[in-house]
Amino acid sequence: MMSLENLFIGTAHAQATTTTSTVTGAQPASPASSLQMFLPMILVFVIFYFLLIRPQSKQRKQHQDLLNTLKKGDEVVTAGGIHGKVHGVADNIVTLEIADNVRVKMDKQQITSVKTLAA
Repeated sequence: MMSLENLFIGTAHAQATTTTSTVTGAQPASPASSLQMFLPMILVFVIFYFLLIRPQSKQRKQHQDLLNTLKKGDEVVTAGGIHGKVHGVADNIVTLEIADNVRVKMDKQQITSVKTLAA
């Protein structure tokens, strides 16, 4: 009876022999077949660009524009859900007044939206 280990070694050796014989006799790939090989990867990258990368970069640009136009008196909502009025704006820090005489300093990036007041 043949051991299980000898069975796998013989199979692996047979596969290695057939693989090397086909590689040495193979013709070089033509440029057209190389393009066909990479075409699906290029197509996937284009789909990722239009469905994920481009919309995310547009959203990031809109958020940056919102942060750049912040001014004193704007009513904003933070990422934590806190509603407040901008009391002061520094480089990366915004001071929010969340109640009468209650002011909180927070990172400017945490501002998610500016509430528009209905006229």
